Formats: sequence, C-alpha cells, structure tokens
Amino acid sequence: MSTRRAFLRGLAGGAGVLASFRESGLEPVLAAGRTVAGRAPEELAADEDYWREIQQAFTVDRSLINLNNGGVSPSPRIVQEAMRRYLELSNEAPVYTMWQLLEPQVESVRKRLAAAFGCDPEEMAITRNASEALETCILGLDLKPGDEVVTTNQDYPRMLTTWRQRERRDGIVLKTFSFPVPPPSMTDLVDRFRRAITPRTRVIQVCHITNLTGQIFPVREICRLGRERGIEVIVDGAHAFAHFPFTLADLDCDYYGTSLHKWLLAPHGTGFLYVRQAKIPKLWPLMAAPPEMNANVRKFEEIGTHPAANHNAIAEALTFHEGIGIERKAARLRYLKERWARRLERQKGVRILTSFDPAQSCGLANVSLEGVDPNKLATHLWDRRRIIVTPIVHDEFKGLRVTPNVYTTLGEVDAFVEEMERVIAAGLPS
Repeated sequence: MSTRRAFLRGLAGGAGVLASFRESGLEPVLAAGRTVAGRAPEELAADEDYWREIQQAFTVDRSLINLNNGGVSPSPRIVQEAMRRYLELSNEAPVYTMWQLLEPQVESVRKRLAAAFGCDPEEMAITRNASEALETCILGLDLKPGDEVVTTNQDYPRMLTTWRQRERRDGIVLKTFSFPVPPPSMTDLVDRFRRAITPRTRVIQVCHITNLTGQIFPVREICRLGRERGIEVIVDGAHAFAHFPFTLADLDCDYYGTSLHKWLLAPHGTGFLYVRQAKIPKLWPLMAAPPEMNANVRKFEEIGTHPAANHNAIAEALTFHEGIGIERKAARLRYLKERWARRLERQKGVRILTSFDPAQSCGLANVSLEGVDPNKLATHLWDRRRIIVTPIVHDEFKGLRVTPNVYTTLGEVDAFVEEMERVIAAGLPS
C-alpha cells in the first residue's frame, strides 16, 4: 500500500508525477504555448500547427465527429490519468486513503477555482454539476406564496422544472418571457427583463449563455437591475465558465452555478456554486447541514459519501486550461464556429439563430434549415457521417446546436458543412 509520505511527495511534484504529465500530453501543450507567446489570440486561432498539439492531448474516437461538446466534453488524457490515480489510491483503504488523504485536497481545488473565477475561496462550493448548484439557489431561497420569479422561456429545462415544482409546492409564480433569436441587441435583453418585473418580483434567473443558441446575456446590467430593486438574481453559467473570458468582477452577481465537465474539460460530474459571502447564511443547502455551518460555504457540499477523485482531478483540468489560455481558447472556438456558420449562412433556406457579434456568442451556435426537421437531420448526419449534433425544438424555433471544442479539427468541421450542403441541395433521403 502506498505510504502517506510517498503519496504526498508525488502530489507535490515528484519525478513520477512530472513523467506522468509528460506522457499525458501536458508538456507539449505548455511548450506549444511558449512558442507562440506574444501572438494575438485571433491570429493563433487559425494556426493548425499549434492546435494539433492540443488535439493530441485527447483520447477521442476520431471515427466519429463529436459536435455536441456543449452537453459534456471529453477530458484530456492528463485529467483521465489523474482520475485513475486518485481512484486507485481511494480503493486501497477508502476510510483512510479517500477520507484522510484525498478529501482534504479539495481545499486546494477550491482555492484554484476561486482564483480563476475571481472570488474568495470561502464563497466557492464544489458541486457535481450546474443543476445541483442552481437548484441549491432555487430551492434554498425563502419565498412566499405569490412571490414572482422572472426568467426567459429559453432557460434550461431542468431549472424551469425546478421552479415549476416550487410553484406547485409553495404557491410562487414563475413568469417567463420570449426574445428573438438572435436578439437585436444586448440592451433589448435588459429591457425585456425590466418590462417583466412587477412589484411582486423577488427573483430573476438569467442564463449567462443559453444552451439552445449560445446567446450571451448582459449579466452585469441585469444584476444591477435586480439589486436596485431588491431582487435576487441567480446566474446560470453552465455553458460559460472556461468558454470565454470573464471573472466575477465582470458580472457583479450574488449567485452563480456552472458545470466543469463542459468547457473546462474537467471530470464528468463536477461543477461549482458561487455565493456572495453575505448571502450564504440565508441560503438553505439542498441537504441538511448543522446550524454551526450556516455561514460556511461548505454546507452546500454536505451530500454524504462521494468520490474524492472527481473533484481532485479538477486541478489537472485547470492546469490544462491555463496552459492554453482563455483568450486563445475563446478565439479558437469562435474561429471554428465562424468557419461552419459563415459558409452555411450563404446557402438558400439557412438561418443562423446565433449572433456573430463576439460580445453575444462564442463557440456554441444554432443553425436552422427551412422545411427540415432537426431530429431527422441529426439522425441523417449520424447515419451518413457519424456526426453528432444536438437537435433543438423550441416552441418558437428549431434547429441544430453545434458545439465543437479545442480538440475538434478543421476536417471535422468541414465534413459537417459538406453534409449539410448536400442536404440543402438534395433534401433528406426518403
């Protein structure tokens, strides 16, 4: 059995860990970053030599083309190997190796996540996903019968379902409003929230970026709108963190929940919840915590026995992410989106439901083909070319959500466009 001293020495950066990092592809990623230091992210976005090094850090199946990274992304090899190391150690003697050795290391992960987000570590809870983080807020705020909650009708279905359960159980009122895709401006989005507010509004929920079309919202302005009126504002950042550059200072929000297995490329089943320190005492946790934890952000992590491997390996995902750099990453994701979307928008009957304004979108976008059922189109893409996309059917629009990631090649993006062009020219086979 590994000794505690040997294990901790390894974690501190011993030769064995460094060798593992080299084998996992981290060193080539860091070396590639050093060779392009000083180059503008927008210029580097088209440098295939650089991005080939990033692509080699993954173990993905290249016999299929995964353009649904918005659901859940594969982790790079370095993260997978960290998970294996932690799981193996956990299973040597879990009550000691998992609880005594590995679990305390969550505090280091907390500090690094807090630094990346721009908050105090005492405001950062590590969760299993954005749903858990956001449901903590949705179910943890004290609301009375008749209190109103305002959000859009494009909010994430699980969050709408949670609010509707509170409607049935607590007698609150959920009010949703529509907005065009894409909207005419960010100001238009703020105005729609403003018009939806009434004297009974107690909570606003807003997506930082929607999962349907990739619309980025002016979060700071909406938070200010709520704060001026004494309204709590919950921000759904499931698709935002590690997707494009921002920190807490850019948002000025009180509650923020996100998943880390999307754009950070962290282990599946990881996320975080930010709660402004002054708000922690009055927000109830999902699972009960003792009163002495009322002001402790860790009360939101009281979920019983859980694997330490998942949350500890977030550290490797952060290292990989920082090795690329968020500005470079966002520029590449926009470059990939523009490559397929600009080419398709010229075709007859095609409508891009996502703004090309870099302030309003990044790597996630939606395309609609006139007269074509998106479910049948998604099936066709899989059957013909093993391309994975997400069919979106909303009451007001429908299309395909397309989400490449940093491991996606230009050849894979072009294969998607070529097959779409065939469908546009000849229709779906009967």
